[in-house]
Amino acid sequence: MSASIVLVAVLLALAVLAVLLVLGGMLLARRRLRNLRAGGIEVALRVYRAEPGRGWHLGVARYRGEEFAWYRALSLRSGPDWVLNRGNIVISDRRRPTRAEAYTMPAGSLVLHLGRSQEDIEVAMGNDALTGFLSWLESAPPSSVAPWAS
Repeated sequence: MSASIVLVAVLLALAVLAVLLVLGGMLLARRRLRNLRAGGIEVALRVYRAEPGRGWHLGVARYRGEEFAWYRALSLRSGPDWVLNRGNIVISDRRRPTRAEAYTMPAGSLVLHLGRSQEDIEVAMGNDALTGFLSWLESAPPSSVAPWAS
């Protein structure tokens, strides 16, 4: 009889622990999203382009000087998941999202294919965010364009 009571107590403790872990994870995710959205823009990002329409992840991006830091929306990671440096980014293609892609992107998005030295990345963002991104990309400080000029 006492073994069954111990077993029930252990199972109950494990259930409570599981509920606490899930609630804690939800609180951390909510906190992350709230902190990121303050001053960030919604951007979907895809690195692996082998399967058309698949592999998109929604996130929030912030400009940090010469860097475009992208944070995945549902991640417990404290830092950015991807950091794109302004000097390494070349827009090689622009397109409208396919019907299969549109549900994973911010409304009214345009997809940009960014060619980089090691990998190809696609980002999708709405018109306002796109205008800001293109402006940021084209407005490199004079010292970065011609480092010898002071």
